[in-house]
Amino acid sequence: MNKDSVLILVTNDDGIRSSGIRILAQALADLGRVVVVAPDRNRSAVGHALTLEHPLRAEEIKPDVFAVDGTPTDCVNLGIYGLLRETPDLVVSGINRGSNLGDDITYSGTVCAAMEASLMGLPAFAVSLDSLKFQADDLALAAKFSRQLAETVLCDGLPPDTFLNVNIPAGGCRGVRLTRQGKRQYGDAVVTSQDPRGRKYYWIGGGEVGFQSIPGSDCNALHDQLISVTPLHTNLTNDKSLAELACWPLDSMLGEV
Repeated sequence: MNKDSVLILVTNDDGIRSSGIRILAQALADLGRVVVVAPDRNRSAVGHALTLEHPLRAEEIKPDVFAVDGTPTDCVNLGIYGLLRETPDLVVSGINRGSNLGDDITYSGTVCAAMEASLMGLPAFAVSLDSLKFQADDLALAAKFSRQLAETVLCDGLPPDTFLNVNIPAGGCRGVRLTRQGKRQYGDAVVTSQDPRGRKYYWIGGGEVGFQSIPGSDCNALHDQLISVTPLHTNLTNDKSLAELACWPLDSMLGEV
């Protein structure tokens, strides 16, 4: 691996001012040129949203650091097709404030940024830290592991149609586990309350979040203070259901054509 020829694109969903993305970019800097393209503000839980109804603007706030008024998926697209002259060798999304486990990945802008890169045929991984309050030791661990993983991916590549979802435990680490996607258990999805003027308001995602205990899952790994590395892909077809639904009389549902 020739450092002088390596280009790494870094993004996130917490926004350009997050300490997580700054420390991640610093950790990757000895592997090659690092270009940061991230939302200009917090865009958490936007999933795989892509801006199509209005133009995007990118401000270069310092060399190789761009703030974009769009989503993480916008940032990956704009970085690759608009801001960079060469195609990145690797895309890394994070370090996210809070874990992205199980069903979280369908909402996560952090994970979906890595997904977008994978759809473009680029190696990518997302990294999240299981804490809403970044501590120096936890961030240092997340940055160190991300740097080592990035070096491995740059040297060895990833299997076709694969990107990685990495979750780092907070408050100490006992090791690393290769995992599968687990299953979250969400509490009250919508919290209802009242503002000082007596009007109702609703807060989505205000309940407690748990998980199903599934051996080998990302949720279980993090609970055991292990770093979770989960290989994901974008093909959502349920192959088992294809066989089960093959007996459905789909053609007859059309009636006379």
